Amino acid sequence: MTLGSQQELFASFVPALINQAYVLEYKVRGGEWWRSAHEAAWDAQQHLGIKRSLHTIRLAIDLLLFKDGMYLTKTEDYTPLGLWWEQQHVLARWGGRFSDGNHFSMTWEGVR
Repeated sequence: MTLGSQQELFASFVPALINQAYVLEYKVRGGEWWRSAHEAAWDAQQHLGIKRSLHTIRLAIDLLLFKDGMYLTKTEDYTPLGLWWEQQHVLARWGGRFSDGNHFSMTWEGVR
């Protein structure tokens, strides 16, 4: 599969991801779907970027979930949606497996 065709596949799954969040009674605000290579490599004040971030190739999205007007920041808050996401495709990965609960991606060349 080419990168372009995988980006299209990922994009086709994002609406279902957002819809499922609403089914689970979350409110959703958009987070990052794209990040520049410069942002991915950023290293200042002990904040380390991820040089091989899937955001730089448009294969990851961060969603901000809310319930009862409260922004949910804990990985475990995202578990129902993350577990659902992982079942959608063999390449689907949820960031909750590596302490990044709001991250939803499709693996590419071993990167998740």
